[in-house]
Amino acid sequence: MIIVDRALAKRHHEGNPIRVAMVGAGFMGRGIALQMLQAVKGMRLVAISNRRVDEAKRAYHEAGADDVAVVETVSQLQGALAGSRYAVTAEPMLLCETEGIDAIIEVTGTVEFAARVVLTALEHRKHVILMNAELDGTIGPILKVYADRAGVVLTNAAGDQPGVIMDLYRFVKGIGVRPVLCGNIKGLHDPYRNPTTQAGFAKQWNQKPHMVTAFADGSKISFEQAIVANATGMRVARRGMLGPTVPPNTPLQEAIKCYPLEELTDGPGIVDYVVGAAPGPGVFVLGVHGHPIQQHYLNLYKLGGGPLYCFYTPYHLCHFEVPTTVARAVLFHDATIAPLGRSRVEVVATAKLDLKKGQVLDGIGWYMTYGQCENADVARAQNLLPIGLAEGCLLKRDIRKDDVLAVDDVEKPAGRLCDKLRAEQEAHFASAGAEGPAGSPVT
Repeated sequence: MIIVDRALAKRHHEGNPIRVAMVGAGFMGRGIALQMLQAVKGMRLVAISNRRVDEAKRAYHEAGADDVAVVETVSQLQGALAGSRYAVTAEPMLLCETEGIDAIIEVTGTVEFAARVVLTALEHRKHVILMNAELDGTIGPILKVYADRAGVVLTNAAGDQPGVIMDLYRFVKGIGVRPVLCGNIKGLHDPYRNPTTQAGFAKQWNQKPHMVTAFADGSKISFEQAIVANATGMRVARRGMLGPTVPPNTPLQEAIKCYPLEELTDGPGIVDYVVGAAPGPGVFVLGVHGHPIQQHYLNLYKLGGGPLYCFYTPYHLCHFEVPTTVARAVLFHDATIAPLGRSRVEVVATAKLDLKKGQVLDGIGWYMTYGQCENADVARAQNLLPIGLAEGCLLKRDIRKDDVLAVDDVEKPAGRLCDKLRAEQEAHFASAGAEGPAGSPVT
């Protein structure tokens, strides 16, 4: 974003960089480290936590830094900061508790583990940048309440599709066009993919099979579009979204004709996706304008004669844009994308195959479930099980393939923070009202 570059240049010139720590040193975390150390001035990645410390060291090494201290206490981390040494640790709470760190990037893709990290960071008044749609789509609204109470920013990242969509949404809305659809372009959608079917692709790109499965089976895009809905007030047209499939490389302007106009313009708008359109993997926002003179101008400027005007970004650059998200949060208190209040859309657990009573559910992107978007009021009325809470749950009855699971169908593991926060989220926004203004969480 223009303005951020000059603000960071000023911090660099003053010798006062934004100090950032990161939790997670996997494929995306290593990319963030590389970007920050090699291309960003005015910001310093001071510490990385990972359960395997060698992977945190690897992230620094690949980014060109070898003078790295292994720390196990807050005082040791403070010493590393004072000596301008990079630090690695297996204990993420050190990053959250240590003074002098401005922001925490959470990039694990977990729910229970990440909830503990994020809550601790917010309690210590640190800005939190998520590359974790799963956490945001499950308990993001209540974490946003905690962030507001602490006076800090909780945001997902600009480089992921939701952040790119939200930037485009703000632009479209800012020029007086009313957004009616926030969309995502996919190359594949098959809810029955699993880590075995995706093993070859994962190996090709040096990623984990269950992570690429989450993209292929629709769980990831469901989370991404859910958090867009929660940030804009939009809904889904139906469970699972409309998700039209078009012939490969169909121009986006043609592909959008698959959407029924009445579904878009009647109400707050919808979030959705399209499979096969070009340019992919990009994002798009469809908007309408009611003024005939402005419609004439939009036609002149090659956006067509309406009634739908298509704005798109033909790429999303993931880790490349994370530093911009950090700078917006720390320097301008601007969240790239965060919940408005109560959830508008949930991601509900759906059986990927016939499931049997007594089985324990595996995680997102594995063999047993996939995620679908559902409007939150429907999910609440039917007591549907969020897929972000499904891992580790014991099935209390048989579930048929493609049936959506309800909370009553499972026994949840005892003592999970994510369940406590989810219950707190429901209670807080039920008392606050549907729009859910931020306030003091229920204790």
